[in-house]
Amino acid sequence: MSHRMLFLGVYGMEMVECGGALALNAEAGGRSFASIMLAKSQMQTELQAAAQVLGVEKVYFNEFERGDIDLRREYKLALVRVIRETKPDIIITQDPEHSYEDLDPDRRPAMLLLLEAIALAGRDYGLEEMPELEPHPVATVYYMSPQTPNCTISLASVWEKKERAMDCLSAQMTFSGHHFSERLSVQEQQAIHPQFAELTPTQRGREVQRAMDRALYLHSGLGSHSRFALAEPYRRQGLMELERLIP
Repeated sequence: MSHRMLFLGVYGMEMVECGGALALNAEAGGRSFASIMLAKSQMQTELQAAAQVLGVEKVYFNEFERGDIDLRREYKLALVRVIRETKPDIIITQDPEHSYEDLDPDRRPAMLLLLEAIALAGRDYGLEEMPELEPHPVATVYYMSPQTPNCTISLASVWEKKERAMDCLSAQMTFSGHHFSERLSVQEQQAIHPQFAELTPTQRGREVQRAMDRALYLHSGLGSHSRFALAEPYRRQGLMELERLIP
């Protein structure tokens, strides 16, 4: 069954981290969208390329102020507008539990802003600023990269797409390459890739990301005694509502 699916992210790479769900929805005839708060200009271009790979129909860039995410009306209205325009059946966003301990800046206030916008989108909020858009309540929310997942999806059919989408993010990979070159000892670097020192910063970042992705998705799949080899983990908000028990 196809759905309208919206990803609400902070920096950008999260869109690709949820690329399995977005791509599977698009392949099933659904419409996938994404909204990113803080992507810089180069990252925006690269995310557009990644979106094409994943079948994401449109990416909204909010261009909020880095280091100063808060609950100002301007930010809430921007996210409410995205939700009302895309009319999603499903929203994917960052996990509240995980965001509290994440040391990336803006994660914690962003979580409050995201949840508030999701709630306000279905109320009579901001109607004077967007009279052409009716309130849109969102029934189902999934949290990405949760500490306590309660569901997974198989990546087997879209793994190549997810990898190609991550290849598009050279700015993020370059940043990660410099970061891990400083953080990891030579021995640890070689454990990731035997020729780590000979790689460019972009290649270093990509190899580390590739290793982390495979470890996470294998753990969520085979490592958790799943029938899935590689699995993207999520935590669904609220109870699972099933018409009948599923195997």
